[in-house]
Amino acid sequence: MSTPQLTRNQSLVFQALEKAEGPLSAYTILDKLRDSGFRAPLQVYRALEKLLEFGLVHRLESLNAFVVCSHLQHDCCHHGTVAFAICNRCGQVQEFHDHSIDHRLQDWSKARGFKAEKTTIEIRGVCENCLA
Repeated sequence: MSTPQLTRNQSLVFQALEKAEGPLSAYTILDKLRDSGFRAPLQVYRALEKLLEFGLVHRLESLNAFVVCSHLQHDCCHHGTVAFAICNRCGQVQEFHDHSIDHRLQDWSKARGFKAEKTTIEIRGVCENCLA
């Protein structure tokens, strides 16, 4: 998968997410990028919209936050089911992809004549480190 040419704002938002130790909200990204000339939430949201479109970042619906895609080099995951395990204690997010889940959901959709446009699975719980 080739990386698309990013604008300055898109690059800055992507880099902020890359450096982050966990998911970031749009307003947290705005705060981190104020010294780079960001003044309004719309600047961040426009950049995030394109990064989502390019498949470079994901939106965690339950947290209303964003993370960098951990499978950028794998074409198989670009349009498939995106799944996340989110720790309720430390906030760690693990992205994973399971082809069997993908196929089961595709079979279900096909059998019912339903055209899925986006599938995101978020599993909330406690990670291995927090359980130890």
